[in-house]
Amino acid sequence: MTLRYTATCLFGLEGLLGEEITALGYKRVDNMDGRITFEGDENACAVCNINLRYAERLYLNLGTFDALTFTDLFDGTKALPWEDFIGRDDEFPVSGHAIKSKLFSVPDCQRIVKKAISTRLGEHYGLQILPETGIRYKIEFFIFKDKASLMIDLSGAPLHKRGYRPETHAAPIRETLAAAMVKLARLREDVLLWDPFCGSGTIAIEAVMQMKNMAPGMNRTFVSQKYPAFPETSWNDAFAAARAAVKETKFEAYATDIDPACVELTIADAKRAGVAEHINSFQMDAMDIDTLGRRGTIVTNPPYGERLMIPEEAEALYRGMGQAFARLDRWQIYVITQHETFPKLYGRRADKIRKLYNGMIPCYYYQFFKNNAK
Repeated sequence: MTLRYTATCLFGLEGLLGEEITALGYKRVDNMDGRITFEGDENACAVCNINLRYAERLYLNLGTFDALTFTDLFDGTKALPWEDFIGRDDEFPVSGHAIKSKLFSVPDCQRIVKKAISTRLGEHYGLQILPETGIRYKIEFFIFKDKASLMIDLSGAPLHKRGYRPETHAAPIRETLAAAMVKLARLREDVLLWDPFCGSGTIAIEAVMQMKNMAPGMNRTFVSQKYPAFPETSWNDAFAAARAAVKETKFEAYATDIDPACVELTIADAKRAGVAEHINSFQMDAMDIDTLGRRGTIVTNPPYGERLMIPEEAEALYRGMGQAFARLDRWQIYVITQHETFPKLYGRRADKIRKLYNGMIPCYYYQFFKNNAK
């Protein structure tokens, strides 16, 4: 059976997510900012939840239709085959978003969608009142430019929650964004990766996971494992395939920070992620960094003004980074920050700048391919 799925992502990661979906063998049918819709069989639910590295959530997309009025929304929602997935006793809370549409009141849209689904299921199961005591299906509507998409959440906890980071330092970077950063840095097995502002170690951990081909969701659970429409065998097969795909690597990452608490967090997180043997984490001032006679790549998320220090302190830090990192010979440098004039403070012109988002915070990913370029 061919089903339609929608995977959401942070703005700026659509290209990487689309490539992942294609690599898994699924056909993309629609792309827009922050989400990609594609087709797959019932096994795609397990495969994509476990393997998508840059997605925030995976949804089953039941249908998309024009919704200029509440009547359109009710009729379009009621026409969808909810009974194919939601059982007689199951619970189905509704939430969603409406953007650039005539139907802009989210509470009213929630009420209409809930009523339409209840009407259809009540007619199908011969009930006036639905018990809603069984399996919980979270319904999500997304109305954009008067087109409504009705979906069932298949992930539960967001996909960026891999399971290795139960606690973090202040202002952590999203795991999916860290994964994108290291992907764009073109990691190589014989080149050291160094994050001198490691925080809780997310960048280093995501780097090693990629180099070991560890599926990001292989050590967690998903809400749709309870859904009868997606057989237990598909989950067992997908988890087994993910474990079998893990490979050995000699890749090494350094994760350092001036704060000893961050180093402790990084060590604990790396152990939970199963990558501790590839990460060397220790206390160190980023200004003391040195090549150690090795080839290397810096990928880092330094503190910035609105995050962990006042703007003047952040700007002084960026100037210091420029001086310290100049000692790193031909190392490539990748820095993400909110600061729009970082290259000027850093003292070098970026070879490439990419706009990315950490949650809803717009950031700039500055890439310096030639460290000695002025």
